Amino acid sequence: MRILLLCFLSCFWFQLSFTQNATTDPSEVRALNSIFEQWDTQAAPGLWNISGEPCSGSAINVTEFEFSDNNPAIYCNCTYDNNATCHITNLSMNYLYKQGVFPEEFVALRYLTSLRISQNYFTGPLPAFIGNMSALTELSINVNSFSGPIPKELGNLKELTLLDIESNNFFGTLPPKLGNLVKLERLYMDKNYFTGPLPAFIGNMSALTGLSINVNSFSGPIPKELRNLKELTYLDIGSNNFSGTLPLELGNLFKLERLYMDSCGLGGKIPSTFAKLTNMQYLEFQGNSFEGPIPTSFSQLTSLEYLKLRNALITGTIPSDIGEYRRLRALFLGNNSLSGPLLNQKSDQLQTIDLSYNFLSGSFPQLVTNISQVNLVVNNFTFDNSNITLPGLNCLQRNFPCNRNTPRYASFSINCGGQQMKGDGILYETDESVLGSATFSVTSAENWAVSNAGLFSAQYTSSSRENNPSLENTHAQVSGTDVTPELFQTSRVSRGSLRYYGLGLENGPYTVTLHFAETVYESRTSQTWKSLGRRVFDIYIQGTRRMKDFDISKEAGGVNRAVVRKFNVSVSENYLEIHLFWAGKGTCCIPSYNDYGPLIAAVHAASDFTKKSNTGLIVGIPVLVGVVSLLLIFAILYMRRKKSEKEDDEDILGLGPRPYTFSYVELRTATEDFNPSNKLGEGGYGPVYKGTLSDGRVVAVKQLSVSSHQGKSQFVSEIATISAVQHRNLVKLYGCCIEGRHRILVYEYLENKSLDQALFGTSNLHLDWPTRFNILLGTARGFAYLHEESRPRIVHRDVKASNILLDAELSPKISDFGLAKLYDDEKTHISTRVAGTISYLAPEYAMFGHLTEKVDVFGFGVVVLEILSGRPNSYNNLHPEKISLIEWVWTLHENDQTLGLVDPRLTKFDETEATRLIRVALMCTQGSPMARPSMSRVVAMLSGDIDIGTVMSKPSYLTDYDFKDVTTSLTSRFLVEDDTPSTSSKGSNVRLNYQSRGSNASGANAPWIDHAPSVNVTQSLLAEIRGEGSFFMKDDTPSTASKHGNDRLNYQPEGNNASGANTPVVDLAPSPVNVTQSLLVGIIREGR
Repeated sequence: MRILLLCFLSCFWFQLSFTQNATTDPSEVRALNSIFEQWDTQAAPGLWNISGEPCSGSAINVTEFEFSDNNPAIYCNCTYDNNATCHITNLSMNYLYKQGVFPEEFVALRYLTSLRISQNYFTGPLPAFIGNMSALTELSINVNSFSGPIPKELGNLKELTLLDIESNNFFGTLPPKLGNLVKLERLYMDKNYFTGPLPAFIGNMSALTGLSINVNSFSGPIPKELRNLKELTYLDIGSNNFSGTLPLELGNLFKLERLYMDSCGLGGKIPSTFAKLTNMQYLEFQGNSFEGPIPTSFSQLTSLEYLKLRNALITGTIPSDIGEYRRLRALFLGNNSLSGPLLNQKSDQLQTIDLSYNFLSGSFPQLVTNISQVNLVVNNFTFDNSNITLPGLNCLQRNFPCNRNTPRYASFSINCGGQQMKGDGILYETDESVLGSATFSVTSAENWAVSNAGLFSAQYTSSSRENNPSLENTHAQVSGTDVTPELFQTSRVSRGSLRYYGLGLENGPYTVTLHFAETVYESRTSQTWKSLGRRVFDIYIQGTRRMKDFDISKEAGGVNRAVVRKFNVSVSENYLEIHLFWAGKGTCCIPSYNDYGPLIAAVHAASDFTKKSNTGLIVGIPVLVGVVSLLLIFAILYMRRKKSEKEDDEDILGLGPRPYTFSYVELRTATEDFNPSNKLGEGGYGPVYKGTLSDGRVVAVKQLSVSSHQGKSQFVSEIATISAVQHRNLVKLYGCCIEGRHRILVYEYLENKSLDQALFGTSNLHLDWPTRFNILLGTARGFAYLHEESRPRIVHRDVKASNILLDAELSPKISDFGLAKLYDDEKTHISTRVAGTISYLAPEYAMFGHLTEKVDVFGFGVVVLEILSGRPNSYNNLHPEKISLIEWVWTLHENDQTLGLVDPRLTKFDETEATRLIRVALMCTQGSPMARPSMSRVVAMLSGDIDIGTVMSKPSYLTDYDFKDVTTSLTSRFLVEDDTPSTSSKGSNVRLNYQSRGSNASGANAPWIDHAPSVNVTQSLLAEIRGEGSFFMKDDTPSTASKHGNDRLNYQPEGNNASGANTPVVDLAPSPVNVTQSLLVGIIREGR
């Protein structure tokens, strides 16, 4: 036994002495010394020797390397050359505030498998020679200041299992050679400036367990190839510029535990296939434009702990089975369109609920009192004696009822996060209430309130604020302010959405003053990793974004410096809302976790008016009595005159949630007194002007024509409908003006104007094939939302290219809801007066006024053809058979030449997609409404999710007539008495009024449709319409009358009919040819 022990000790000593006698490769020693010299770094004394023999001490002890705090640290493998040579295989140097570039000497470390140099301040590009470090399996350079594009040579490191380049300044697109890194298990590229599409080659990295690319500018659809990443447990692609919908295939990543897809531009419905992700613990979809409700199948996510769907346009009700989410701890569903009652059951774990800014109603169940953090502000709850309530919540409902119409205040001032103090003559009230992840607080005087919705992670909350994580304190002296510096010693912070409310305010103009100072981050001039933090958020006031990507230290010129921003706003409903919102930008974890989101030191809001003194009333009572008596008579007459206008105003004011109200003076100033040079165009109900508001926002101001007999009712309809719906493909309404007879709408301004200008006008925009396809897909999604998701459902009624606007990214937004008509789900159609543009009208609407959503589908089909062909539906300079796009495409379709329709300017296009679009257009423009697909089905067909099927037969409005046998001898002519542009301009709003001769003699303005089964015209007249091509043909000679006398078709433009009424008249006297109404519509559609 003693001999065995002796042998073992001898072998151990022999091996140890061999290791200790091994020497480090001299070239590696020189390289390491040079690197550390450039980075001004030394080894920790007594651990390993950088100047002599590096591979010694802890550098050859794997336990000490992996589990000690040695920093910097290296590890060597000394088994080479029969234990005679050591090679450096691992180098770690983190959190050391070092500066410099990436030294070329790293190439000499040929055996280096792991390089970790995170959280320093290294700068410059990642050099191409890094591709020569082929032994690397781990590369972590996160939280530095490297910049430039990713070198394609990085794709040579085919042994990499970890690549972490998070929080640097890299930019550009990802090189294709990165697709070679198929052994990657963890890939972190978040918080850089990458652009372009997310490459499909990511799907080849099938070993990935973690993928994070958040806070970049990736665009385009999410590649379906991600479905190949079967080993993923962590996926974060939030805060990008993606488009399209959630890929159904992600529902097959069964190992996913954390999925973050917030604020990344996604739309469509949340796929029910996600319910198969039963290992999911964190699910975050907030800040997108989804459609529809929360899938009921989500109850199958038995491991779910955190569900965040804030600000995602979710509709419907709270899932009734929410109580079955047994492990759910936090539920964030705020700022959506949820309705119905509160949930009446919950899991024992659920202690944080944010349901603010929805349309929930009813009373409160008992479970509300058992939740530690709950935010229910701005809903429609009922409050009575039997109700379980939360203190102050009644003041923060949608109508903000506290002191509504009985205002008590004209200002409020808050020391955010601190105690009451006086500064610059203003008394700032205390604001030290404890705000958790989903809470609110209302002052006892009910003059202001504060609300927070944003998850504070207790795991990463510093001890200084663990009892109230929404407060920040500093002992640093804040400079750059005339106000008391102590006002900036405390701040209120949020991890998502922080709102302050002024309650019971007198209506009128106000100045809002916001005080900020960055007291958490280090100065950017210090050039350390802690100075790399970026706090970025948006500022909204009264629901309007006033500042985007606001960065306190950048605006102030440094940290611990005050910055003050003032905003002029209008209070019209006795309350004021200030909203600071984190949209996922900036950094999240520098200098520590939870260091992000909006931060504010103080709020002050004061009216810009003064209360009138009563002294004048007392002194001038005798005079006042006389003046009042004299004016009373005039007032009565004036009020009678204004009665109808007042009724219209009450209609508007009686609407539910109303948009912001602008003053007429404000809009006159914005448009330079409606200067013609700012005129963008003329719609059917008045002109549209470009304007610049006092806060710098550029807007489109739509001035409703006073002379328009549709004006006020259309205006009320437009406000009601636009205010009720929100979608990424709908134009946003900022507000309106309803002063006196003025009726004005204020929209977001879209610099690329309308689709018809881009396609047919002099625009310099180049609409390539992908852009045209995306415009059609986005437009279809917008209409699908109006028809099926919006409540109430909405029919647009005037679908045309000029009502589709293009934003800076050439994404489509549907405009002009002035013709929108609301209808109930129970109604299958509505008979209404016809309003729309002839080129796009469906036959049943033009003929009989029958209105369903299929009218919009027809118009959309025409738009599809226009985008494909690059020409308007009516284009009289072409050969006769091409005058009508619909007939032309059917001719091509019947001859199997449909691709002949494609715009010749498109040198490159996808033939499969083009064929699919043409087939969709043919189905959309079928004569029967029942034969046309719904818009949601159109979206699915455009996306390729469902088959289009067999195209229907040629529509009846094209087959009901045949002119081949019609004589070419013209024996009858049109008489057109007016050459005004409104009768011939493309896309004008023209009502179809087929009135028999002598009817409507009274000149009434109400248009109507003659529903007689047929009318009679001459054959020569039909040949004229068909062959000459111009329905609005000008002929100044009276000799054009037919030899048959008054047997003629007389089109009179608006305002020129015999009775003086503002309606076009079609005079149809008896003639030898009997024509059906559908035929007449077809003739008009072709010949206009």
